Amino acid sequence: MFVGHYAAALAARAAEPRVPLWTYVLGCQAIDIAWSGLILAGVERASVDPSLPGSTLVLSHMPYTHSLPAAVLWSVAVGAGLMALLKLPRRAGVFIGLTVFSHWVLDFLVHRPDLPLLWNGPMVGLGLWNHPLPEEVLEMGLLALAGAAWGWRRGQEGQGWKPALAFLAFLLCLQVVPMLSPLGEGRLSLGGSPLVAYLVACVAAWMAEPTVAKPGVGRA
Repeated sequence: MFVGHYAAALAARAAEPRVPLWTYVLGCQAIDIAWSGLILAGVERASVDPSLPGSTLVLSHMPYTHSLPAAVLWSVAVGAGLMALLKLPRRAGVFIGLTVFSHWVLDFLVHRPDLPLLWNGPMVGLGLWNHPLPEEVLEMGLLALAGAAWGWRRGQEGQGWKPALAFLAFLLCLQVVPMLSPLGEGRLSLGGSPLVAYLVACVAAWMAEPTVAKPGVGRA
């Protein structure tokens, strides 16, 4: 699961428009941003097995980012932190937190059993990665549905469609690039390359929507 995570950001933006899009984009990948940092630091561990179908990642140790308790803590911390930093209403903070937690839920669908249900196990994951075509259909379907909801919200706000299409095209490029140039071994490749992609996506989201919705849109 890669760009499918951004579906949660677009859906949240459609449901609670008082939050900047880049904030949701940051939230939906906050767990993987932390994971990238811990991979670079050598705290969590991963490797690559080219013989695996679908994703070639072997995620051997990631209790601080991808265990269920860690996902809950990251969701609360990021939601509350951004709510306080950006002076957002409580409902907006809840939506940010839900966007963060959606990452673990979507990972559960596609990961092989490598997600710790507690800090160190048991390991869970439905393994859709082992079936690349259905996994790709799931990601693209989620992105299409959420993109349509986001487009509808932008229409309600009187915003143009070109920035939205440009951002969606950018996300599709993010999905294609790893297929053409798979991750290599080593911390820098495994942690650094994804981290750059996540941060560039935040910048692209800010460029697509540099301002938030007008006050009064959405519920309190």
